Amino acid sequence: MLFDKKTIRWKLYIYYLLLFGIFTFSIIVFQSQREHQFRLGQLENTLNEYTEIINRYVTNQGLAKENTFGKLDSLKTLIPPSKVRITVIRLDGVVAYDNTIKEYLRMENHLLRPEVQKALKEPFGENIRHSTTTNQNYIYYAKRYDSHVVRAAIVYDSELKEFLKADWVFIPFFILLFVIFGILLRYIANHIGDSISKLKDFAVKIRRNDPTSINDETQFRNDELGFISREIIQLYNQLKKTKTELVLEKEKLISHLFVLNEGVGFFSADKKHQLHNSHFIFFINIISEETTEAIDNIFLAKEFNEVNNFLNNTIPAEANYQDNDLPRIEYSIEKDKFHFNIQCIVFPDKSFEVIISDQTQLMRRSIMKQQITSNISHELKTPISSVKGYLETILNNPDLELSKQHYFIEKAYNQSERLTQLVNDISILNKIEEYSELYAREEVQITQAINEVIESFSDQIKQKNITIESLIDEDLIVNANYSLIFSVFRNLMENSVNYAGENITISITKYHEDNSFYYFSYSDNGPGVEEAHIARLFERFYRVDSGRSRKEGGTGLGLAIVKNAILSFKGEISARKKKEGGLEFLFSLPR
Repeated sequence: MLFDKKTIRWKLYIYYLLLFGIFTFSIIVFQSQREHQFRLGQLENTLNEYTEIINRYVTNQGLAKENTFGKLDSLKTLIPPSKVRITVIRLDGVVAYDNTIKEYLRMENHLLRPEVQKALKEPFGENIRHSTTTNQNYIYYAKRYDSHVVRAAIVYDSELKEFLKADWVFIPFFILLFVIFGILLRYIANHIGDSISKLKDFAVKIRRNDPTSINDETQFRNDELGFISREIIQLYNQLKKTKTELVLEKEKLISHLFVLNEGVGFFSADKKHQLHNSHFIFFINIISEETTEAIDNIFLAKEFNEVNNFLNNTIPAEANYQDNDLPRIEYSIEKDKFHFNIQCIVFPDKSFEVIISDQTQLMRRSIMKQQITSNISHELKTPISSVKGYLETILNNPDLELSKQHYFIEKAYNQSERLTQLVNDISILNKIEEYSELYAREEVQITQAINEVIESFSDQIKQKNITIESLIDEDLIVNANYSLIFSVFRNLMENSVNYAGENITISITKYHEDNSFYYFSYSDNGPGVEEAHIARLFERFYRVDSGRSRKEGGTGLGLAIVKNAILSFKGEISARKKKEGGLEFLFSLPR
């Protein structure tokens, strides 16, 4: 046998041979069909010439007008009936002439003949069928003219069939070509199989843990498969190196376990501890009433009754758990002003993990949020009360002068605008803090955002004679969100326009950059703020001068929005009082 049937050489050879065999067969079939169609086309061209001759004779002699189609018999010497059958059919299907039938006027209506139907709808009609009139098989070709259809037909006999057959002289050539390609495919199969066999030997060495050396790479051919084989060997060497590194990483992870803020303990199915970190010991001693170093004793504490009940119901069960659907329990407890979240997760091998998280700070933040909600409620009451008061004044005094009515309506409108701005700022701030991922990152041209902000404050800038100095390059791009970047510069400029006074200069510069961030400075040379207020500038609703802020229309949320927007991009922001006077904000944005 040429090859061992189990080897890749044999499989490649058979696959290539089958593919080329199918290809060769397809070419032969295509060529034979093409030659058959070519000869059939030649025949149809000949029949078309006959129909043209008949039609020219009918037209020149006026046979259609005089209904003297019998004069076509004079063409029998030119077109003998023994070779070509000529039939003239009126458009209603009545046979007007047939050179092979003497009593052609008595022939049945030919309107429904397939070739006639095609000729009436298309440029010409052709068909191969049996004639009931002459009891012979014909190849029909029909063509429509102005008042009639001329049909030419030739007997479909063995001689004509032989003419239409394809010439098979090209088959020996394809057979020879097939043999040559078979020899070439054998060489290709050997060539490819050789590299694969060597790669198999290398794989066996790996499985047996036999020593491998760099010389194994030089055994492969200098082609794509050899390149792949050498790459596999290099990948194997890298995997060996990676395996060693993973052992070190595992040790690092265990070390990391001991620096986590959560207390983590791993236990076997019989509740014997296997591994724990220092936070776990610390937390369970806060939770338990008695100080202990025996980790297994945590299940005796009443605070872990829910964990005990969960484990007693889960571990004895025969169910098989998947990694993405492991049974778990989670609950919270409070102990000596501490708030803890306790989780217990059971793994497929019935071992389990207990995680204790200190939620005290989160609870404190929750209280802070309640305070913020209270502040929001307070801030909303002021404009709402003002609007209500102005409108009540108008409603309760129907005879009030029109100018005063307009004055109160304008005041109510201004308060509603302030209320709208306050609600919008609260909405933006909450979105940034809770759903910052909703703001898609994009390439933002800083100067475009700055120019748009300047345009939106153009009236106030002109009124207060404010000078803007922007030293940012036109092509500077940051990876951020345009609406948030616009909001950052809008709130900073609004802060300057509202509170920095008149005849000031606002400066915007990029003062540094590194591989990750651009660093910007935004400053004005107004009166600035006292040092005691700097640390609280970014707090919600914090105002340096409460009365003046409300008079100027501020919501107290502008700088909070600025800070949270920049933090959402992993940047940083700070404020400081300039030595020469004024307030400066330093912040970074990602490249």
